[in-house]
Amino acid sequence: MAFPKNFLWGGATAANQCEGGYQEGNRGLANVDVIPYGSDRMAVMTGKLKMLEPDNKHYYPAMEAIDMYHHYKEDIALFAEMGFRTYRCSIAWTRIFPNGDEDQPNEEGLKFYEDLFHECKKYGIEPLVTITHFDCPIHLIKEYGGWKNPILVEFYKKLVTVLFTRYKGLVRYWLTFNEINMILHLPFMGAGLVFEEGEEEETVKYMAAHHELLASAEATRIGHEIDPENKIGCMLAAGVTYPYSCNPADVWKAMEKDRENYFFIDVQARGEYPSYAKKMLERKGIDLHITKEQEALLKANTVDFVSFSYYSSRCASGDANIEQTEGNVMASLKNPYLKASEWGWQIDPLGLRITLNALYDRYQKPLFIVENGLGAVDIPDENGYVNDQYRIDYLREHIKAMDAAINEDGVELLGYTTWGCIDLVSASTGEMKKRYGFVYVDMDDLGQGTLQRRRKKSFEWYKKVIRTNGKDLD
Repeated sequence: MAFPKNFLWGGATAANQCEGGYQEGNRGLANVDVIPYGSDRMAVMTGKLKMLEPDNKHYYPAMEAIDMYHHYKEDIALFAEMGFRTYRCSIAWTRIFPNGDEDQPNEEGLKFYEDLFHECKKYGIEPLVTITHFDCPIHLIKEYGGWKNPILVEFYKKLVTVLFTRYKGLVRYWLTFNEINMILHLPFMGAGLVFEEGEEEETVKYMAAHHELLASAEATRIGHEIDPENKIGCMLAAGVTYPYSCNPADVWKAMEKDRENYFFIDVQARGEYPSYAKKMLERKGIDLHITKEQEALLKANTVDFVSFSYYSSRCASGDANIEQTEGNVMASLKNPYLKASEWGWQIDPLGLRITLNALYDRYQKPLFIVENGLGAVDIPDENGYVNDQYRIDYLREHIKAMDAAINEDGVELLGYTTWGCIDLVSASTGEMKKRYGFVYVDMDDLGQGTLQRRRKKSFEWYKKVIRTNGKDLD
């Protein structure tokens, strides 16, 4: 058991799931603010139900979340106590440009993140910053249609230029878009897409994805120009797809499912649309109107590393009658060899090793696991303490899989940030009760609670893991 000397251990959050303070510091309204808790959530996230303003019938958990806007110093101190070497966070676009199309950025928003990054540096924590973690200013959706409009590439270029300039020397690791493949599954959350009557939804989604891929290449170009020390990565919602059986039809289906996700990273890491993607778009009758200039931009500005989230593997079959799992945004068949979490996510540590190898073989670029963890209902005892041994067991097995990928398979892995290192609002369900953290936050699904932070059993365990650089997992 030997992790690289400079391995970046840490944790990950997203602004829209932890920050809150949605009206403070001149921040504007974003798509993520108006995704409600409850039965309408999925319809809004998928762009089927148009909700561009909050109403008084719904609760919107992202608006206040766990109020890290006011608690970040306390929270970063807890991360430092665990020994974090890196902290993955994200920028709320509407803190920097409240509407998204202003000429000048909002100084209060810039100052907030500058202070947050300085707080990290104070403890020797390297910020790993996601530029866009599903955030899209509502004004850009109302005025321009979100990422379906190529003008968003220009607004994004302005955003990244401001960020790379302001935080030069403070931030070195950047991710352009979080889980870029989610645009196919949750198009409003992923790209501010709302489908109007008569629109061909698949065409809109792939066109918006193309605009994000161009924006990502522009960010890579600008980031390297402003500071050659910048390391800029892409981010995939990953998890290998197994064939349900050795029936060749199942093997083919699994390959197709994997390609749906690799498609985006193929462009970002290799610099061009793969032939299978071109053929798929052709079959669907989708013309992205890719110009020679765009091809040159993509080819010249590939990412420095590939980051990804991993929670579970998936299973696919050519037979449509096999039982599906619950709780996954990306549908999967039930794998009879695996246990599942309370939300139906199939627990598969070996699948992480397989995924690491598949991505490293495919891209030959350094990898970074930027999300992994177990969402569970944590019940504090009479003293408020959470004995989350189940989370420790989950993480231990996944860390062992990482170790094997590095030391037995030769995979180059930069670091590991567990998801929701402090409890936060679940992106998929909007719940607080689906907890991932080492730190318990006193808040319920409807935003009631003291917001008090308390260390769980896993807090001390992860502290020991980092201190021993992954040697002591007991």
